[in-house]
Amino acid sequence: MNTTIESIINDIPSPCFVLEEDKLRQNLQLIDSVQQAAGVQIILALKGFSMFSAFPIVREYLSGATASSLNEIRLVNEYMGIPAHAYIPAYRDDEFEEVLNRSSHITFNSWSQWERFGQRARERGVSCGIRVNPQYSEVATDMYNPCVPGSRLGVTRDKLPDQLPDGLEGIHFHTLCENDSYTLERTLEALESRFAPLLHQAKWVNMGGGHLMTREGYNTEHLIGLLKTFREKYNVEVIMEPGSAIGWQTGVLTATVLDVFDSQGIEVAVLDTSFAAHMPDTLEMPYKPRIRGAYHEPVADKPTYRLGGMTCLAGDFMGDYSFDQPLQVGDTIIFEDMIHYTMVKTTTFNGVGLPAIGILRANGTFDLVRQYGYESFKDRLS
Repeated sequence: MNTTIESIINDIPSPCFVLEEDKLRQNLQLIDSVQQAAGVQIILALKGFSMFSAFPIVREYLSGATASSLNEIRLVNEYMGIPAHAYIPAYRDDEFEEVLNRSSHITFNSWSQWERFGQRARERGVSCGIRVNPQYSEVATDMYNPCVPGSRLGVTRDKLPDQLPDGLEGIHFHTLCENDSYTLERTLEALESRFAPLLHQAKWVNMGGGHLMTREGYNTEHLIGLLKTFREKYNVEVIMEPGSAIGWQTGVLTATVLDVFDSQGIEVAVLDTSFAAHMPDTLEMPYKPRIRGAYHEPVADKPTYRLGGMTCLAGDFMGDYSFDQPLQVGDTIIFEDMIHYTMVKTTTFNGVGLPAIGILRANGTFDLVRQYGYESFKDRLS
């Protein structure tokens, strides 16, 4: 089927996240081909893609998932039917027993956390690892860079012993963010320069996420070569846990124009969605999202608008876009690539309703998976 979002737009509530099943499967097929060729395990990171209605599709290609909270762990158990790989920056006493019951692997963020909880995990047969900080990252935005000075994420080499204690089987690092295999190569060089003796002692190495292997132009053959060489050199199981790569370019956020007016010489269009509440990464990273059928930068002599969200936050707007035709109230706006790191971060600030969630199936039908209303807003408050 060649059903497009535009052809079924009247069936889609506004605003709405729409996952396209065909595109998700294409990503998963590519990721599976990498894990098979490299002899590694690639698992889903829920922090980037927690759309559990799509987990049955993910489960066809990937055998595991990683979680960073008890709630994510439970989601893995309930909707993928497997124990989770758990990494939480600091485990809570009142949750740790349930984390143990629901996890196959646990990574500790600090040596003190290992000393506090490691024995209990060992006794339960859970495979334990330690997150390390190789003190090397090419992530430009500090908010997403776990290697900034004073980072709370991971242990530097000087804080670790020369011998891994009994029961500590894994080394975990995560310093990439939507990077390519050449960035990984340089990162591995930094990792090995500091941690090689410990890598030789480990049973598994978790390379975290940020491996954007589904982006156009990513050299998967180079990645496969790197992984095979590393795995054989240290005789370890290699685990990777991408989030963005699974949901990359697999769907959109549809919205509707509610108002159009002139503001001090600038044409403004107000939408029924919010950059701050529904697309916070656009303001945090920041980046300017692509809009289907629009010019990403203003074009002279074409209708140009500054798009704003429907909250009262003054900064809830995005830069200017040009269109071939003037915008009218009721027009549809389609934001591209809005499945990863979007619905996992949405809020109800100002009481703004959350976007609905739907799936455009491979057979061309549209499934409305979830809609939200007053109760969803009220349940977050008291």
